[in-house]
Amino acid sequence: MKLRLALVAATFASAAAIGAEPPLTADPAKAQETAAQVCAACHGVDGNSPTPANPKLAGQIPAYTTKQLINFKAADGKKPERDNAIMAGMVAALSPDDMRNLGAYYAAQTAKPGVATDTATVEVGQQIYRAGLVEKGVPACSGCHGVTGLGVPNQYPRLAGQFAEYTEAQMQAWRNGARANDPNKMMRMIAAKMTDAEIKAVADYIAGLR
Repeated sequence: MKLRLALVAATFASAAAIGAEPPLTADPAKAQETAAQVCAACHGVDGNSPTPANPKLAGQIPAYTTKQLINFKAADGKKPERDNAIMAGMVAALSPDDMRNLGAYYAAQTAKPGVATDTATVEVGQQIYRAGLVEKGVPACSGCHGVTGLGVPNQYPRLAGQFAEYTEAQMQAWRNGARANDPNKMMRMIAAKMTDAEIKAVADYIAGLR
């Protein structure tokens, strides 16, 4: 128990807040046109993506969505923190205000619930999400993302209802270093300790959270 508490405490202590700077005013209404014309094909007009390859954005914590948009954009001739050719093109013309507005817009949309589909692994997924893997030094997902997966505003993103395929792909990306925009390498260190089966099980469990 002491080890588990220490792991959770260390995770909180090491993670930089997503919205570390004072929040600025955002206008979701100004993002409607961008959402409809630029984002809808992949993420749906209301942020409920029609395909598991692209994440649901509806109901996401606005600071998190804004941070991801910023991370997709190259600046000062440097490679973007989150390297994705498609998203780099999508955000190229967006201003900081545009990105904040989009974060607010999607946060105001209602997320459609997902479902866990693998009954054979639901207990394993639940164990990892709620209690972690103490023997491996993997903290409980709920410690940062909440028991129901709604996240912690300005710190940790919402996971509830996200496509299992997308969550699994991101965990794999954290593990192999293809994605590296996590504060203090927190998600990379967690994913590195998990097997393919454990990642798949917890991703499926997360899909059913609501």
